[in-house]
Amino acid sequence: MRKLTRAFTGTVTTGAAIAAVVGLAAAPAFASVSSATVSGNTNANGSITATATSPTLTDSKTGVKLTCASATASGTAANGTYTAGAPTAIKVASLSTLAWNQCTISGIAFTVKANATPWNLNATGATVSGATPGSITGVNATLSGACNATVTGTVTGKYTNATHTLSINAGTLVVSGVSGLCLGLINNGDAVVYNANYVVTPATLAVNAT
Repeated sequence: MRKLTRAFTGTVTTGAAIAAVVGLAAAPAFASVSSATVSGNTNANGSITATATSPTLTDSKTGVKLTCASATASGTAANGTYTAGAPTAIKVASLSTLAWNQCTISGIAFTVKANATPWNLNATGATVSGATPGSITGVNATLSGACNATVTGTVTGKYTNATHTLSINAGTLVVSGVSGLCLGLINNGDAVVYNANYVVTPATLAVNAT
């Protein structure tokens, strides 16, 4: 148990540093959206895929970090103009299949599984310089390994048309259902932050909101 404790604590970073990252990444509370247009999807069925390299999930209380070699997602983002959900969050896409590959905490292997899909991808503010603030709601994922836990909530970030990249760097994810050899380093009620940059295909996909 001491060996496992050392392995976990080797990934701990300072709470102040994490708080600074979360504070800088959070979207303005006053952001609102009235209309969102999806264009450039060359797939007749509106399908999309996305891949991220080295995504991480960090416990904001303890600093423990889960790192994966890659993550993938697929779903639909049909061309069109949408208004349902204004002024807080207009759904522009849904993610039906998500996977994380080769995930570890300090070299200890973990499996991450998405539950209760599809998750909704929403525009939450006006597009500025080709970037649209957004959120993914309905997030529900299970971590299993030496330590088991469920992560639920919402993640936030932005979609940038020029690079066709969905960047996720904040949100309101919370841990529950903790069991196994977690050793107090992942706890029920802990807030966690997911960081990932998903490159979306088709590369011509654009989201513009007002």
